[in-house]
Amino acid sequence: MVFWEGYVSDEFMGTFAPIIIYWLYAGLYQLLPRLDEYRLHTRKEEEQKNLVALPTVVKGVLLQQLVQAAIAQVLFLVTSEASTLGDPVQPSIPVQMFQIFVAMLIMDAWQYFVHRYMHQNKFLYRHIHSQHHRLVVPYAIGALYNHPLEGLLLDTLGGAISFLVSGMTPRTSVFFFSFATIKTIDDHCGLWLPGNIFHIFFQNNTAYHDIHHQLQGSKYNYSQPFFSIWDKMLGTYMPYNLVPRPGGGLEARPLRD
Repeated sequence: MVFWEGYVSDEFMGTFAPIIIYWLYAGLYQLLPRLDEYRLHTRKEEEQKNLVALPTVVKGVLLQQLVQAAIAQVLFLVTSEASTLGDPVQPSIPVQMFQIFVAMLIMDAWQYFVHRYMHQNKFLYRHIHSQHHRLVVPYAIGALYNHPLEGLLLDTLGGAISFLVSGMTPRTSVFFFSFATIKTIDDHCGLWLPGNIFHIFFQNNTAYHDIHHQLQGSKYNYSQPFFSIWDKMLGTYMPYNLVPRPGGGLEARPLRD
């Protein structure tokens, strides 16, 4: 039993919980004190290097989430109508954990190859993926700032495939997509906070993705949002060092093998 049972459907929560969590978690980062000693880039760099204003970023994210919600509703409707057994039986916790792990692997594979191709194809990069890289210095609210077509192909379609292949129920998907949302925000937050659980358990983390947003790392570290498997297997992995920055703070400095 979950806290929303009897109030709203699992399909409703699967659609809207990740969106609500996005704004709550990203907003929390936005409201934090300056924390300059933990920033991977200075605030001056953020102001000078980023090529898009915050209001435009917010509008872009809201547009992507609108499309995402519409497609999620259609997906849940189609899969529920295809079932002849009525409401799906919720599997055991171990089975759900396995399904979530499978979904993580599927999403990582999908996003790696689509993301990498958008960098390699000059037309797609210039007209679509470059919009995300207008945030040279990433921050939490901009985690899902993409061209609408990229948001559809990379995130929404990737999520749908992960849901279908893993065989998870709408209820399980609430936890999976909420976790994926939190992880994606954390990867773009631009802060290396002590004790951050994502930095402890995932090599693909804030600094890892920050390298990708740097000029010398733009052809590396395509993997997102969970593991670094594909980068290491296919030669696009770039390690880094975290070094103190003069005047305070940290810097993720790329290293070549």
